[in-house]
Amino acid sequence: MKKISLVKLKAGRKARISAIEGGAALQRRLLSMGIYHGKEVAKLSNFALRGPVTVKVGRSVIALGHGMAGKIIVETE
Repeated sequence: MKKISLVKLKAGRKARISAIEGGAALQRRLLSMGIYHGKEVAKLSNFALRGPVTVKVGRSVIALGHGMAGKIIVETE
C-alpha cells in the first residue's frame, strides 16, 4: 500500500483515508462532510494551479480546497 496526499492522487482513482494531518477543527469539519479515517473516497477531478479537488464520498460529491485536500493522506493499492 502506498500513502500519498489526496492532492497527488490521480483523477478517477479510489483510495482509503489513512490519516488527517490537521487539528481538531479540521477533523470536525471533514467529519461533518463524511470524510474520516478509514472511509473510501474517489477523486473525480482537480484543477490546475492549486485549485479545488473534487471527490466522491458515498453518494455525495464534495469540492475541497487545495490546502485542506493536502492534509488528507490516503492509501492506494
